[in-house]
Amino acid sequence: MAPPNFEGDFQDISENQLEFIKKVIEEQGYQDCKVTIKAAGVAGDNYSASVKRITVEGENGTLSMIGKIAPTNEMVRRRMGAQFSFGNECIIYLEFLPKLRELQKKVDTPEEDLYKFPKCYGANPEAPNEVILLEDLKSSDYNMLDRLKPLSDECMRSVLKNLAIYHSLSYVLKSKEPETFDYFKESLKDMWGAMLAFPKEEFGFFFQLEDFAIGVLDDPEHKSIVKNKVVEVVERAAKMAKFELGSRYSVIQHGDSWVNNIMFKFEGENVKDSILIDYQLSKNSSPVYDLLYMIFNCTDHESRVQNFYDWLDYYHAELDKSLSNYGLKANYVYPREQLDADLKRYGKLSFGCCILLASILTANSEEATKFKENFDAADSGQVAGPMDIFQSETAGRMKKRIIDVIESFLSFGLL
Repeated sequence: MAPPNFEGDFQDISENQLEFIKKVIEEQGYQDCKVTIKAAGVAGDNYSASVKRITVEGENGTLSMIGKIAPTNEMVRRRMGAQFSFGNECIIYLEFLPKLRELQKKVDTPEEDLYKFPKCYGANPEAPNEVILLEDLKSSDYNMLDRLKPLSDECMRSVLKNLAIYHSLSYVLKSKEPETFDYFKESLKDMWGAMLAFPKEEFGFFFQLEDFAIGVLDDPEHKSIVKNKVVEVVERAAKMAKFELGSRYSVIQHGDSWVNNIMFKFEGENVKDSILIDYQLSKNSSPVYDLLYMIFNCTDHESRVQNFYDWLDYYHAELDKSLSNYGLKANYVYPREQLDADLKRYGKLSFGCCILLASILTANSEEATKFKENFDAADSGQVAGPMDIFQSETAGRMKKRIIDVIESFLSFGLL
């Protein structure tokens, strides 16, 4: 039998990575086949990996996979924390998510309440040739929504239910299999903590982004609120991660629950389902990190004012519903008053993350391409500043987003 024949966009995939992809394709029963590799999505969809759509065509049909390909350049890998981020995601897809599915199957969880995730065809955690091969959810009619538009209440509730189920299963593990939970807690690496060891010049872009964010604002009070919130994100996040190591309320977080990491399926105008993807920042943390991150990065001020407390109530009710399958109660496992206290504790960190993400969320495709080039630059001296990237229209969008975020955080007493 002839080996798979590769064509398309695979210049940035190493020989070892291609060999792994070939092995997985053969394990799926494809031998003499054509393999077409193309970039998946558009500029702005993916920042922390090269993401490819891999289409396999053979006698036994067509298979479409999404390949997450780690960079092999040593300097780029260090700046992106590739060894940790890909290591985390391999653990999540190969071990953690299958464990959650096993827990749910044990109690005959109905299909609509199963925590859904893309099938993993194979993952190679060996540095510097990491590869993760996943089910292409587009083949099942899941789509990514426009990151420039806020999510609807219906979309938010779909994702909040997913997060509630996902978090609840950490509490189930803590209760029923504490050693298993500890294994995952210790195995998943804290990306922010790892960044503390970086030399100061590696954080130049953080300082530039904060200066740019302050520069687009007019109100001196707003400028003062933003000051130091971005540049202190890494230190603040690492400090919170240390605290959570001993917390009875911690879970394995998703870690990056913004619109580009959520796929939605619609029936007509209605949301049928949603699936979270991209677990590179997963680690032991508080559930509210995921909640604040999603609510403030995926919605606008108007919808937050209208729905914020309802969303939290809905999340907590869904947490309780999932826990009840295992004889556990949310009021004991993660009381609502503890959730409220944690919201305040995580306020400043979440605010800093929102300002940091505001640039990514408001950039157009051309600007997003430049952003990606910054992430991929082997030399931190080659990194372009925000002033060189953003057009005035984007600066206007960014200004509105930052003001919205400030108003919301102040409204809910989180700063």
